[in-house]
Amino acid sequence: MRFQTPLVPARLIRRYKRFLADCRLEDGREVTAHCANPGSMLGLAAPGIKIWLEPNDDPKRKLNFGWRLVDHENGHFTCVDTSVPNRALRHALQARAVAPLAEYKTVRPEVKYGKNSRIDFLLSEPGLKDAYVEVKSVTLNRRPGLAEFPDSVTARGTKHLGELSAMAELGHRAVMLYLVQRTDCTRFDLARDIDPVYAAAFGAARAQGVETLCFGTIISPEGVDLGKPLTIDA
Repeated sequence: MRFQTPLVPARLIRRYKRFLADCRLEDGREVTAHCANPGSMLGLAAPGIKIWLEPNDDPKRKLNFGWRLVDHENGHFTCVDTSVPNRALRHALQARAVAPLAEYKTVRPEVKYGKNSRIDFLLSEPGLKDAYVEVKSVTLNRRPGLAEFPDSVTARGTKHLGELSAMAELGHRAVMLYLVQRTDCTRFDLARDIDPVYAAAFGAARAQGVETLCFGTIISPEGVDLGKPLTIDA
């Protein structure tokens, strides 16, 4: 998935109201960028860190910049935009590049199901069970090489696990796919101390037959692409 316009480097001044970030461009100008991330962004919002912004000239948008990446300045990046995983996964699923799901040719995003919910992707193929695929963006890293989810309490995420469990109980294929939007992690686990309710729901979902997949990403200021499968410690 390529970014629509070339990103520009900046330094974070502060993130506030969850969806806003004041930033300083390399020419010294201060701008406010949209932050498409409702989570805590633990460890990713320290003042002074290097970030990358996507400029736009769309008159329908209130802000002329969107915060896309954190540059750890050691060769690694984190994508903080939680809308990216669905876009990147859609391309990969349509290209049949996600090995455990490669048999499915029909990929439908945002299909209504459950109780007032929408599944990220509904996959179908004659002769196969329908596959309900929920995608979560993972950006938390507290120990070397380990990505964790969630970074804050997520009642919505817990609801999604329950909906997937219901689909599995009905005989469908239900898949929880975690996309780690960091290039410095090789393993994945749950942040049980942050949201024990979610962790319990995760265990119940797996017991019900919900599959768990985790993939890394290839990230640069040019774009974000699906990476290799990561080890799941959960």
